[in-house]
Amino acid sequence: MTRYLTKAAAAAVMMASALVATACSAGSGSTPNASPGNGADGKTLAVGLVAEPASLDFTTADGAAIPQALLGNVYNGLVKQDDSGKIVPDLAKSWTVSPDRKTYTFTLVDNAKFTNGAPFTAADAVFSINRVKSAWTTSLKAAMDVVQQATAVSPTQLKVVLGAPSNDWLFRMTTRIGAMFSQTGVDKLATEPVGTGPYRLGSWQRGDSITLRRNDNYWGTKPYFDQVTLKYFKDPTALNNALLTGTINIISTVQAPESLGQFTSNDKYQVIEGTTNGEVVLSFNNSKPVFRDKRFRQAIRHAIDHKALLDTCFAGRGKLIGSMAPPTDPWFEDLTAATPFDPAKAKSLLQASGSAGASLRLRLPTLPYATSCGQVVKSQLEQVGLKVRIDQLEFPAAWLTTVFKNADYDLSIISHVEPRDLGAVFGNPAYYTRYGTPQLKALLAAADAGDEKTQVAKMKEAARLLSDEAAADWLFLLPSLVVADKNITGIPKNAITEQFDLSRLARS
Repeated sequence: MTRYLTKAAAAAVMMASALVATACSAGSGSTPNASPGNGADGKTLAVGLVAEPASLDFTTADGAAIPQALLGNVYNGLVKQDDSGKIVPDLAKSWTVSPDRKTYTFTLVDNAKFTNGAPFTAADAVFSINRVKSAWTTSLKAAMDVVQQATAVSPTQLKVVLGAPSNDWLFRMTTRIGAMFSQTGVDKLATEPVGTGPYRLGSWQRGDSITLRRNDNYWGTKPYFDQVTLKYFKDPTALNNALLTGTINIISTVQAPESLGQFTSNDKYQVIEGTTNGEVVLSFNNSKPVFRDKRFRQAIRHAIDHKALLDTCFAGRGKLIGSMAPPTDPWFEDLTAATPFDPAKAKSLLQASGSAGASLRLRLPTLPYATSCGQVVKSQLEQVGLKVRIDQLEFPAAWLTTVFKNADYDLSIISHVEPRDLGAVFGNPAYYTRYGTPQLKALLAAADAGDEKTQVAKMKEAARLLSDEAAADWLFLLPSLVVADKNITGIPKNAITEQFDLSRLARS
């Protein structure tokens, strides 16, 4: 999780704390009296975000906030996703796949260097892949288990052999587990990330901002901005005011959609609305006795009026989906009709489960959407006779420790923003949702090993199973709502990857 939960806690899924010790302040590089986003040379930019990382090391700390800031900006992978979700080259110029779909041969760029000066070679790729298996501690590392062997055939050729065909593996290489690390640059990842990307870490002013500086030795197209400051806000009003006053130039994710009118009516700004893959999940702790009864879980789903919730807590923005598959997934099906709002049925199911009037703890991260939607969920569940107590947990540290790591909760709300995260969130019984049934795991395995048609069919079955079993409730899909100064270009419409790509931003 990060601004939301990344599928291993996300995302909104996540993190440890660390303080970066560098010499520069968040606004360094700007002229005196200039805001971080308005340097005299026009080559500085400030972006407003929420949920600051507690660490910069996504190999040991979960949460979407870290890759949001660093992936694609400080770190490159062998491959990445384009705006449509297609897998395209990054540090790998090209690749081939053997007929048995088990051997991948990558041809790498020959001019990339890490920010510590070391050249990037196939040996670094082997090191990075193996390190996921040996040194990473987050739940996402499991996606690399299928790798049997990685070999540097030459400095620019990498061979990866899988133990079995896997539709998922190459896609996962576009996410944080595919980040390439320097063999001599992993000692202080929590505070000193070393990558091959277009930016390098300038400074981290804990509790306020992260400043990235342009990597002048970047192997690809140099970014327009010399310096980008990522400023973090926990209050949506403060975030909006920062743009209105020129403190920042971009709101990466609008937290209070009802406030958009002040920007749409002002020709100084542009509003870009698209989609994300951030499923806002009402999570159930399936290890708790009361949630082991399917009827109880189904009752909660029937008690939620999703349209009213969306209208109330997110100004009607976003999309109702009814499952853990967003429309950008090839296996998406609209399952909103599978569990319609039906308070009478909810009460009947609660009675049948023997848990009518049960008391539940709804433990919420201090994120605006979760706080707002949590009040609606509490009200709707209480209308069918349940007793709900809300606990606010500071995000990321307290929520990640209490809910994500220790599963000390009954209900929670978090947006899982990692791509194709159905299996990550529900396929592992040790994950904070405590689901991972044998039936679901069998469907996920068949989807991964089969051909493309089989993958789509089995993933649809998996999404339907989760819906039928009421493994959680899917409140809505977050929209991508970006507001920026009118003259900022290169802003993507959709947010369907883990990163906020700074490299294509410019000023007209």
